[in-house]
Amino acid sequence: MGIRIGVDVGGTFTDFLVKDDEGGTRVYKASTTPGDPTIGFFNGLEKAATSDGQSLEEWLRRVETIVHGTTITTNAVLTGEGAVTGFVTTAGFRDMLNMRRGIKEKQFENYAPPPQLVPRRRIAAARERVSSEGEIVAPLNESDIRSAAEQFRAQGVEAVAVSYLWSFRNDRHERRTKEILEQELPGVYVSLSTDVLPQIRAYERHSTTVLNSYVGPVLSRYLSRLQQRLHDLGFGGTLLIMQSNGGVMSPEVAQRFASNTLLSGPAGAPQAGIHYGAVHGFRNLITVDMGGTSFDVALIRNGLPSVTTEGSIGGHRVASPILDIHTVGSGGGSIAWIDAGGLLNVGPKSAGAVPGPACYGRGGVLPTVTDANYVLGYLDSAGDELTLDGGAAQEAIAKHIAQPLQVGVVDAAFGIYQVVNADMAAAISVASVQRGYDPREFVLVVAGGIGPLHAGAIARDLEIPLILIPRESSVFCAAGMLISDLKHDYVHTYAREFEAVDLDAVAQIYREISEKAMNTLEAENVSTRKVVLEYSADLRYVGQFNEVEVPAFPGGTFTSAALEELESAFHRRHDDLYGYSTPGSPIEIINLRVSARGLTEKPTVELVGARGTDSSAARTGSRKAWFNGAFSETPVYDGLRLFHGNIVFGPAIVVQPTTTILVPPDFELTCDAANNYLMHRKGSDLKALVGRLTEEVAA
Repeated sequence: MGIRIGVDVGGTFTDFLVKDDEGGTRVYKASTTPGDPTIGFFNGLEKAATSDGQSLEEWLRRVETIVHGTTITTNAVLTGEGAVTGFVTTAGFRDMLNMRRGIKEKQFENYAPPPQLVPRRRIAAARERVSSEGEIVAPLNESDIRSAAEQFRAQGVEAVAVSYLWSFRNDRHERRTKEILEQELPGVYVSLSTDVLPQIRAYERHSTTVLNSYVGPVLSRYLSRLQQRLHDLGFGGTLLIMQSNGGVMSPEVAQRFASNTLLSGPAGAPQAGIHYGAVHGFRNLITVDMGGTSFDVALIRNGLPSVTTEGSIGGHRVASPILDIHTVGSGGGSIAWIDAGGLLNVGPKSAGAVPGPACYGRGGVLPTVTDANYVLGYLDSAGDELTLDGGAAQEAIAKHIAQPLQVGVVDAAFGIYQVVNADMAAAISVASVQRGYDPREFVLVVAGGIGPLHAGAIARDLEIPLILIPRESSVFCAAGMLISDLKHDYVHTYAREFEAVDLDAVAQIYREISEKAMNTLEAENVSTRKVVLEYSADLRYVGQFNEVEVPAFPGGTFTSAALEELESAFHRRHDDLYGYSTPGSPIEIINLRVSARGLTEKPTVELVGARGTDSSAARTGSRKAWFNGAFSETPVYDGLRLFHGNIVFGPAIVVQPTTTILVPPDFELTCDAANNYLMHRKGSDLKALVGRLTEEVAA
């Protein structure tokens, strides 16, 4: 097997996890280059090649697979720098897209709606009508499409989204619209709702289709540049792109369904959490990834990450399946500031990669979380990318925080540390407590170059009993990308009350969707013996607005017994989510879903024998760090010299080239059989903790 690489482009650093052809693992980081992320991408590859003593061209010929998570589409939406997009919809419903749901999401706040991706002047209404049963009531007026094309041409439109009212029942009008647009506007990117999201609920379908067109040209240009450069350098392996649903796809599919990459980067974290947790049999996990600009939280229950069809990006609804990841602006580069009431805040604005935190010495002058960690003695170096400037960090905190609050610089830095910890703990509560889960029953899996500095404080606040810190913590998402399967999700609306369900019709729909899924995976060179199809259905009590997705018809058995089990499973799932169920009440099916996975080869976890508890051989010295209101001389350990069984008692600092772990005074850290780290409160029995957190799932 050749070299396999996971690449995650973050706001500050681009992370690389390299699995070499002998099974070894190496970690690299390169500064992200926001103007052109491909520069940071190839800078990191150059580092890896140089460390092997080869030119980039020679080294890339040994590379078998590159799995790439990108923030290109996310940033395009958040910054308003997507393609100039037009929208074609059914006459009489021109304003449905920008009216959205008409629901005030923040009940007690005055706020503006998100910027329109498609202003009204670029929305065209076409005379056509398909009935709710799929019958053509009024034919498509083709002159309306040609007029729209002329209008779009004059407006410099780069992409067009097409979504008619009942097109998911009959796609003929959308198909013909695309043919005309491609004739009239050659080279323009066109998305159809019947390709992107063929399901009921017009606003969600409109929004997702528009997002696909808005980011499609941006992603296509990026991937074209990336593929061309890789080709020029002699890369002959496979390039895969991370999706928001936790799977990967080919660049060709990614360019057609660009909206599936809107949460591409963070989607690798839950997969990595499952992989690292499996060493101990952990199946209840909360993964947290603290990067340079954000803090991402995902909950994994019984080995399965939470998936939602109610996601949003920049205030715009994304109704295709995505991993349920809660994100807040609490990263290493998050800027500390004083509000009008004199209170200390951290984030969501970030110093990013440029200019970065003040201590980076790249021109940043505002205080950040990284600056606070440096002043407190927790952080000493950021690896081979840069040398930190302690004077700049102190000056930034003194000017913008300490002096306005009339406190010392160290007190101000500790205040920043406490505030960001509270924000992150609150984010974990949103992903767990607010959804009915007790974080004390989960293992906290901590990632990010700076995340392990805050892990102990967060776990203490939430009473989480055990922390798992992978040795590759700083490239956690990149690690998850390497173990992800190819995955595609399909949906077909089949709105029927349960008593009226026709099992033959359901089986036929699933067969048609499955055939489409198999064709897509075949085009991505996936063998049929490596394809797994999983069926599910969206159900609700009659009269409800929201549905619940429930696994259905295991193994493709479309029998009355399987239908009865689906009904029972719905009641159980409804009770899990909302705290009640009403067996006997009428229910209805809304959508039928198929998730198709093309299984990829997974790296094996090499377990090593224990070497005893003594960690003194890994100690490199000490430095002053802030604990319990004072600086104290704190032992420093080289994490790469800690091995299975070694225990580090807090207070201590464990340093790796791209990650630093803070072991608070009331914690201890143990190196496990995979040379990852388990951290827990002093006085608790590690073996008993592991056993309890494993048994709870089985119970």
